[in-house]
Amino acid sequence: MASERPTDMRSGAASPEAFLELGRQVLANQPFSVMLGAELLSLSPGRCELGLALTPQLRQQHGFAHGGVVSYLADNALTYAGGTAMQVPVVTSEFKVNYLRPAVGERLVARAEAVHHGKSQAVCRCEVYAVQGGQEKLCAVAQGTIAALPAGAVPAEAATAP
Repeated sequence: MASERPTDMRSGAASPEAFLELGRQVLANQPFSVMLGAELLSLSPGRCELGLALTPQLRQQHGFAHGGVVSYLADNALTYAGGTAMQVPVVTSEFKVNYLRPAVGERLVARAEAVHHGKSQAVCRCEVYAVQGGQEKLCAVAQGTIAALPAGAVPAEAATAP
């Protein structure tokens, strides 16, 4: 989310479909997210849903999703929720993850929402589900603080670079 420009994600500037497409463009500009195969499933101001196919490369030695993959999904979903709530470029200031059970399944889905936000930060929470055969099981919960970047913190070339 740090590479988005403030005017890109303003809820009044775009239809829900265009808002989601802008969010997908931001995700496409994150090489790590692209490498993992993350998908932005839904996006509205202060809310986000991210998904990820749980491929063999993303599992640890026991066959569960690696904790770093679960953590990544929570972190990025929290940041989308906070960034769209504040409508400015943001980064994660801090977050905590509680792993509740091994993430076993075909996909992971993270749903995040901004609980509270001001001009400089948002507090967000997220639930991460493992999906197997259409059934969702809660595998992790997270909470984090999302911070607005100071004006000029993102160089113009970084805001548009792939």
